[in-house]
Amino acid sequence: MTTRIGVIGAAGRMGASVCQAVHADSALQLVAAVDPQHVGLDLDDVTGVVGSGLSILASATDAFQLGVDVVVDFTVADASRHVLLQAAEAGVHAVVGTTGFDDADLAAFGRAFVSSNCLIAPNFAISAVLMMRFAELAAPFFDTGEIVELHHDNKVDAPSGTAVTTAERMAAVSDEWADDPTEHEVYPGARGGVGPGGIRLHAVRMRGMVAHQEVILGAQGQSLTIRQDSYDRSSFMPGVILACKLIGDHPGLTLGLDPFLDI
Repeated sequence: MTTRIGVIGAAGRMGASVCQAVHADSALQLVAAVDPQHVGLDLDDVTGVVGSGLSILASATDAFQLGVDVVVDFTVADASRHVLLQAAEAGVHAVVGTTGFDDADLAAFGRAFVSSNCLIAPNFAISAVLMMRFAELAAPFFDTGEIVELHHDNKVDAPSGTAVTTAERMAAVSDEWADDPTEHEVYPGARGGVGPGGIRLHAVRMRGMVAHQEVILGAQGQSLTIRQDSYDRSSFMPGVILACKLIGDHPGLTLGLDPFLDI
């Protein structure tokens, strides 16, 4: 039996990629695509999907009425908050790549998802999930650590959700970070932003980039660099597809793809 999928934000760059990936997977069935800015348009024309036979819907409620099992949401936090609570009420699972949720949002989602499940992940590239895990494992063995994330020049937030999550996980396993010796910055901000545990984060926005991150760790006489590169949005799709297939096995709210990879 195939899993019925609805995509929220279907006309966006990530949404279109999700539609293509879902439609191409024999274990999944794309049954609904939602985008308020493109209501009524042919999904194939907008996203490049071939043979879906779908028109773009106005709201998540319209998708739920078609009997979706899982909604995939890559939108913005203001819109996603409402969609996720509606999904929970409708008993629909949610796979979410939207960032920008605060602690209150996560608490609300945790309370809401009791009859269905929700995964919120800062990054669906399996290589990025492994990069964060490797950084977490390495952190206790080093005195200094900094994160450099590089993204395309249309990204409006900094640092990225992946960089923030990486810093939080590194800080959670070690509080032995050396103090920053810098006494004067010629250009304010040259040393980056101070994140959890005092870990410095640097954000690069540049044309030609997609999504990239380096975690640089140093101790006496040695350093370790862990780098992950996503050269195309297709890099996120294996993780999204995996999540759609396994979301029913992970009760309640899950943060991060790690449990789905058993790492």
